[in-house]
Amino acid sequence: MNFITRRKSIDAIAGREGQDRLTPTLSWPHLVAMGVGAIVGTGIYTLTGIGAGLAGPGEMLSFLLCGIICACAAFCYAEMSTMMPAAGSAYTYTYAVLGELLAWIVGWSLILEYTIAASAVAVGWSAHVAEFINWADWPIPDALLHGVTSGGVIDLPAVIIAAIITTLLVIGTRESATVNLFLVVIKLAALVLFVVLAARAFDPARFHPFLPYGFWAHVDADGTKRGVMAAAAIIFFAFYGFDTVSTAAEETKNPGRNLTIGIIGSMVLCTLIYMAVAASALGASSFADFSKTGAPLVYILQGLKHPMSAQLVAGAAIVALPTVILVLMYGQSRIFFVMARDGLLPERLSRVSKTRGTPVLMTVLTGIVVAVLAATLKLDQIVLLANAGTLCAFIAVALCMLVLRLREPNRMRVFRTPLAWIMGPVCIVGCLYLFFQGLPLFTQLWFLEWNAAGLVVYFLFGVWRSRVGRGEVA
Repeated sequence: MNFITRRKSIDAIAGREGQDRLTPTLSWPHLVAMGVGAIVGTGIYTLTGIGAGLAGPGEMLSFLLCGIICACAAFCYAEMSTMMPAAGSAYTYTYAVLGELLAWIVGWSLILEYTIAASAVAVGWSAHVAEFINWADWPIPDALLHGVTSGGVIDLPAVIIAAIITTLLVIGTRESATVNLFLVVIKLAALVLFVVLAARAFDPARFHPFLPYGFWAHVDADGTKRGVMAAAAIIFFAFYGFDTVSTAAEETKNPGRNLTIGIIGSMVLCTLIYMAVAASALGASSFADFSKTGAPLVYILQGLKHPMSAQLVAGAAIVALPTVILVLMYGQSRIFFVMARDGLLPERLSRVSKTRGTPVLMTVLTGIVVAVLAATLKLDQIVLLANAGTLCAFIAVALCMLVLRLREPNRMRVFRTPLAWIMGPVCIVGCLYLFFQGLPLFTQLWFLEWNAAGLVVYFLFGVWRSRVGRGEVA
């Protein structure tokens, strides 16, 4: 039963050397852009309207509450990642603090967060491309624009974007991070444009009543769960992604400083952006109107007689999606890589290219998995599993931070979470609330079934091949 409690050495993780170590190439601008690239996707373009329909102007509180929960998680990630600047994120921290079995569960859950989310975003990007193809009247069969479960043969655009991003990640981490930085600037510029134009039509009267549906989540007569907390349970999923920065710890120059800036900086920046966009939208148009459309920002700009700007914002949404896919695929390949390096997956998958300093084989494998899922499956319900995986990781990291504060209070910490015994519990309780109140029952059950299948894999392979279990330094 030692597989439950056996742990990796924190000192060995922090001072890891060897041929299978990733090459440090990233600085803090790359990390901030990586966090923003993962966080700012279609969520802000669509959830602004959905949240307004559930909370009215009180949506501002929903964004603030989500920002607080995620900020608490970000501080916990910053402390743990600077203490253990190695790839693996929540999986690595859990392995060192809580033991191998729980680390496997967290790592297996992270597969949901990254792989399924990346596939779903690829499908979303493909839908935008399909609309453009139909508008341009290109002679491409509709069967090549949709997966089998959506009535087609293969979602070709989704496969193409997955292949392009895989190639970019194989070329090199710094190169892909630089491209991501450029694309992030474009989509942030579009959001700034929206805020500036919408602010001109700002009317404070639209914020009254501020809480038309109340604060706590409740079910209305039409069967819809409304209230500030109900909206927060949905809006939260526009925030996560900053945790991907921690997967780049091993490839970061001066991780003690740059990881802290990357994780906390991207979280704070995105929270400010989201609240500015929400405030501008609510002040420029009635929430009862724009909450009924799937593209609220574009709808508001069109209503304000800015058709060209509306098209620019819509175009930026398409630009935003590949950056999200890139960061998610990067994070997944690093999680797979570390699990393989630890022996819990086949170790040959952890080989690092001597010329590029990246795990080429694992990156290609991740790209293939994402492409296959995106090309064939209908992911509108399965994608909620990604949210469950994220909540699991956040809880694990906060718990690791608190346990280590008790177990090793004198250990050197480059960054210390302020008010740790407030931030840690707020993160854990907040994420548990969102798991049980924000996710439908079938998603919760699928999450348990996924991890049950993962335990079967672990006991058939990982538990016997673990390098820690064999007495090796993993």
